[in-house]
Amino acid sequence: MRRLVITCLTLTLLTGCGMDDNTDPLQVTDNLTAATPATAPPASTPPAGTVHPAPPTQHTAYDPDTRTLVLAAGTRLHLIDTTTGAQRTLDLPAAPARLRAQAGQVLAALPDADQITRIDLRTTTAHPTPVPGAPVDALDLDPHRTAVALRDTATVTILTDGTPGTTTEKFEGPAQLLTQSGQLHLLDTLTTAITPINPDTGEKGAGLRAGQGATNATTDRYGRLLTIDTRGQSLLAFSTNPLVLKQRYPVPGAPYGLAYDPTTDTAWITLTATNELVGYDIAGGEPRETHRIPTITQPNSVTLDPHTHTLYIASANGAGYQVVKP
Repeated sequence: MRRLVITCLTLTLLTGCGMDDNTDPLQVTDNLTAATPATAPPASTPPAGTVHPAPPTQHTAYDPDTRTLVLAAGTRLHLIDTTTGAQRTLDLPAAPARLRAQAGQVLAALPDADQITRIDLRTTTAHPTPVPGAPVDALDLDPHRTAVALRDTATVTILTDGTPGTTTEKFEGPAQLLTQSGQLHLLDTLTTAITPINPDTGEKGAGLRAGQGATNATTDRYGRLLTIDTRGQSLLAFSTNPLVLKQRYPVPGAPYGLAYDPTTDTAWITLTATNELVGYDIAGGEPRETHRIPTITQPNSVTLDPHTHTLYIASANGAGYQVVKP
């Protein structure tokens, strides 16, 4: 069966393999299922650093300008001043699917509210923009344009000053947007693939499979896309322009959360099957493990302060959030 699938995929690129134009050549099964984190076991080692109470947290982000840690717990955002420890909360109309923090604000995609929302971290005010189609991620391309990945329509659209424009279609499970080398890329967690997109024309470039079950991705300062293959238990590194898989490194333990420190060239990965955070130096020819840190249970997400290199790991089962400075 595997030989048949590979042959068919090869022929698809050359002859279409007898399929119609709506067939995605990266789709190898009709029963697509996104990879998920492992269910963590009880902690066997005390977590490193300091642990603070927090409700079950699905997403984290960190804004260096305001030194604010953002935790998304259901529909509520917890905003924590990491200098003073002061905390604020903000209720959203729906749970965010992804958070991005920079320049004193958070950009949140709210699929069940059909909107993206910008939160001013200095005033704790939200400024929503309606986007029909269940946005699961939003990424600013420049001061006027924002790329939005839409779950219900399986598309990526470009908003210009809030108005929909160019749209790219025929994805399966658009999940995360990234920019690298001046080009937009989409991580599709159902086909577990990365596809380049021209934001000016909406044209797709040649996509590549990203392991057996890609879940999260980020960019590094070498022009690469770093991707977690949770199902295949590995870290993938893709060069861009053109998109080429350059590295595949084994990461046992159900890797899931991912953060990158550009100063130390460290990729930080949470292991949900072992309650650990592992750090890899990715500056060389292949990743080199430099840190292995015991965490709170169910460490589904991690973010960092790029100035102090402080790490913030959040638990999805209510074990709190953990602060570690390696």
